[in-house]
Amino acid sequence: MKVLVIGNGGREHTIAWCLSQSSTIQSIICVPGNGGTATLNKCQNLRLSMTDFEGIERFATVNNISLIVVGPEAPLAAGFADYFLERDFLVFGPCQAGAKIESSKAWAKALMQDAGIPTAASEVFTSADEARDYVTEKGAPIVVKADGLAAGKGVTVAQTV
Repeated sequence: MKVLVIGNGGREHTIAWCLSQSSTIQSIICVPGNGGTATLNKCQNLRLSMTDFEGIERFATVNNISLIVVGPEAPLAAGFADYFLERDFLVFGPCQAGAKIESSKAWAKALMQDAGIPTAASEVFTSADEARDYVTEKGAPIVVKADGLAAGKGVTVAQTV
């Protein structure tokens, strides 16, 4: 079995390492991969962008890839799994609609509230003025999160207003 692992972080390194331990895995190609994945048994890196769906599709087709495993949220939020599932590839990773719980904090909070899942109180703003007024009224400390993907950098705990 030939497996394509999409991503370049520690998560993808761990996925590739785990796959390399299996006797059923013939080869692992990481797109784009990283220095760690380049050193793994059965593994090689391929310098393609994670958002080059057509380039990845060509490679996967020509090389008879059996499974595509997607690590990062960004390609999933961009519809990676949908694109490849529509072309009859076996993909491990949620479709774009399923990835929305990671790609939109506002949507995830609304889902939790609608489903009765306990979650911290929150408000969503589309205007900086409305957000500033709310923060001024509530006071500090207050947690402010960006909606959307922010590479783990989208949250601030403000100790002062």
